[in-house]
Amino acid sequence: MRSSKTRNKLSQPAWLQFKREASLVEVFRTIVVPTTGYWKKFFAFFGPGYLVAVGYMDPGNWATSLSGGSQFGYTLLFVAVLSNIMAIVLQALCARLAIATGRDLAQACRDAFPKFISIPLWIFAELAICATDLAEVIGTAIGLNLLFGIPLEFGVIITALDVFLILWLQNKGFRWIEAFVVSLLVVITVCFAIQIFYAKPEWAAVIRGFIPTTDIVKNPDKLFIALGIIGATVMPHNLYLHSGIVQTRAFGKTFPEKKEALKFITIDSTIALMFAFMINASILILAAATFHKTGQTNVTELEKTHQLLGPLLGISVAPILFGIALLCCGLNSTVTATMSGQIVMEGFLHIKLPAWLRRLITRLIAIIPAVLVIIIYGAEKTAFLLILSQVILSFQLPFAIVPLIMFTSSKKKMSKMVAPIWLTIIAILIATIIISLNIKLISEVIHLN
Repeated sequence: MRSSKTRNKLSQPAWLQFKREASLVEVFRTIVVPTTGYWKKFFAFFGPGYLVAVGYMDPGNWATSLSGGSQFGYTLLFVAVLSNIMAIVLQALCARLAIATGRDLAQACRDAFPKFISIPLWIFAELAICATDLAEVIGTAIGLNLLFGIPLEFGVIITALDVFLILWLQNKGFRWIEAFVVSLLVVITVCFAIQIFYAKPEWAAVIRGFIPTTDIVKNPDKLFIALGIIGATVMPHNLYLHSGIVQTRAFGKTFPEKKEALKFITIDSTIALMFAFMINASILILAAATFHKTGQTNVTELEKTHQLLGPLLGISVAPILFGIALLCCGLNSTVTATMSGQIVMEGFLHIKLPAWLRRLITRLIAIIPAVLVIIIYGAEKTAFLLILSQVILSFQLPFAIVPLIMFTSSKKKMSKMVAPIWLTIIAILIATIIISLNIKLISEVIHLN
């Protein structure tokens, strides 16, 4: 005869059973979704896409876009478009996986693979988060230096204190985190809109930049930056993040309700990623219109960009706007990296650490190499470190993308919400492009050495 405890467990709704294992359990299904009203439902699902979009415009992305724009003008705008299309498709698959199975990508990997596969996947995911955090640490420290004159060494250490900001926001509720992120995105947009207005780019050249060219693959320097842009745009930790945070919405569990939730979540992420693309394109266009145009093709450091913008744009406020936008990007990215780290660790290992402890561990792993590089080589090497971190992210992508495609194309796992064949084919093509570019870059590096 079953005990009352066992009977109660079996009688619980499926989502309550999932909650016991859910990553970010403190916010799991805490946001109510109305049953009627299109716009009420739309705004109920508004938010997760913008947290994901933050990862597509972090300080590492700035470094790659500034470097690409200053060196090659508007040529790499096509790579930004391609990266954004990849991101839209892959994030939609993440949402599909989460809604159909009630599991995030990390949990799905733990469920599907034996430990000798899932543990390496976890290590690769952690490396990706560390690379992401490294870019955020350096970017935030540079922002503090530009605006307040704080030395980079101290700025890097100060970034560890953002854990208290995140804990405060989490305690107030998940909607507060979303509001914080969206508010900073608005500030970033205003800053870049003003700078682009004064930069006066050649719009005909901008349009030509969206046209693909084989020179991107043939030129090793362009390929390196292009791969960095892809790594900075389609970020591995975002795939884990999105599949976790969409489950903050208390949508229904029937097929029609899930299908409707997928529609609204996909709309949310697509709009947010188009917004991120506008920011990324603006950074590249700004670099091309100010630095490449004047023959300064070696502008890769964020500090140097800050110094030159005022004289080149003819407005004294330009450097301040740049520093404010950079600091906002760094702060935003810390929020999403924290949640990504929590989702990855809890999902793969089912180990639940306090949020502050998880954040400090991740931060320290990023702070140590950043401090060492600054002390040994000086601030001028931070640009290379930023770009290198994004290339590392690109190398980690296949280890997140391949399992994602496997799961979402599985009828057994996804049931009625299995990805349509055309979507799976596009996703496979995206994975093939990324892996091929990685192999190409590795071969170029070996050849040069």
